[in-house]
Amino acid sequence: MRISDERLREETMTKMNEVAQPRISRRRAAATTVAGLTVAGAVLGAVWAWLAPPIHGVVALTKSGNRVKGYLGNEGDHFFIAAFLVVGMVSAVAVVAAVLVWKWRAHRGPVMAGALAIGSAAEAGVTAGVGAVLVHLRYGAVDIAGAPVSVEHRVHYVVEAPAVFFGHGPLQIAMTILFPAAVAAFVYALLAVSTQRDDLGAWPPEQEPVIGPPTTAESALPSAQ
Repeated sequence: MRISDERLREETMTKMNEVAQPRISRRRAAATTVAGLTVAGAVLGAVWAWLAPPIHGVVALTKSGNRVKGYLGNEGDHFFIAAFLVVGMVSAVAVVAAVLVWKWRAHRGPVMAGALAIGSAAEAGVTAGVGAVLVHLRYGAVDIAGAPVSVEHRVHYVVEAPAVFFGHGPLQIAMTILFPAAVAAFVYALLAVSTQRDDLGAWPPEQEPVIGPPTTAESALPSAQ
């Protein structure tokens, strides 16, 4: 019985150590992760620019001769919806990327976790940048001073491009960029905690210490009388 338990333990350890040697270095794997997420950010920016709802408004001339800008109905809510769409899209990709990077078993470890966080932040920044440029090219900027309003035609309808951030403050911009990095790091940490090996099953595998069967009264050596 003891021999079969030891054999089963050895077979289990051998199976856990079965990880193929990677074809590329860990540094190159980290660079590939960052580059892949950056490219994904460019694609997300284009998709966001196509999906994000524009904001319909008016430029009106008041009785005092001043020009004012307003929004039709609840169109002002689209600023929040568009910015939230950016956060949701980059966070979803960050979760998928964390799982895929974890599946790259040979390179598991803090280096890939750092590359995942940096890549997710780059993804969010590129998504916001590409999205902002595309919607600006599509809708242009609202020129209040140049709006064709007059005493006879006091209202001019305009379409404003959606926003990629919740505000123009540096803290709001930083939170939008860093949020998917935190999501990706959190998911990767959960996956790391779930494994039973200290080396996370990465390459090179570390030999786990084999703990012998517990000592019982029957297997204990007789003491000197």
